[in-house]
Amino acid sequence: MQTVLITGFGPFPGAPFNPTGPLVKQLAKVRVPGAKIVTHIFETSYQAINHDLPKLLKRHRPDAVLMFGLATRARIIRIETRTQNALARLPDAAGKTPRRAAIAKGKPAATPMRAPAQLLLKAVRKTGVRARLSRDAGQYLCNYLCWQATEAAAAKGGPRLAAFVHVPLVKPTVTAQTNQASKSRLSTDDLVRAGTGVLAAVAAAIRR
Repeated sequence: MQTVLITGFGPFPGAPFNPTGPLVKQLAKVRVPGAKIVTHIFETSYQAINHDLPKLLKRHRPDAVLMFGLATRARIIRIETRTQNALARLPDAAGKTPRRAAIAKGKPAATPMRAPAQLLLKAVRKTGVRARLSRDAGQYLCNYLCWQATEAAAAKGGPRLAAFVHVPLVKPTVTAQTNQASKSRLSTDDLVRAGTGVLAAVAAAIRR
């Protein structure tokens, strides 16, 4: 039995509603033959990732980590292909702002994600949901989690696969800052359908 750890995030400054939380809860109900699904919703803070991720990896020893995050300016789903060794000087949900510009001093400026991005992209598109590959996971908490999970996957005994999927706001979400409905054409059902497709592709990849 293969184990897949699926994660999402809670709200953060500028995004009082994060659709990845409800998405992960829906994916927890999906039955994938030969796979055990475990889920976790991170508080959108650096401390939460530093505290929770190592414990989750030690407790569940997942074969794959499938992470979801919100990109408020996105209009379609993005499959991330690399993580940046960079930190934005922006406060997290706990009000903490990084004091340094790099995640890991002396490490490369960017590292490829350990995931079959083309297969995941194909899986999303097969569900009828628009998606593309992305080389920019940002410099905020999503990218920070990407980096930490990719480092864990590169270590001995770590996950074989670490994939990150950015999702847009879903209609008819209204943002606190602009008080305007999201221009995304995706619904919650679209996200669940796309997420289920990605999950199936991840489970198939680690069975090989």
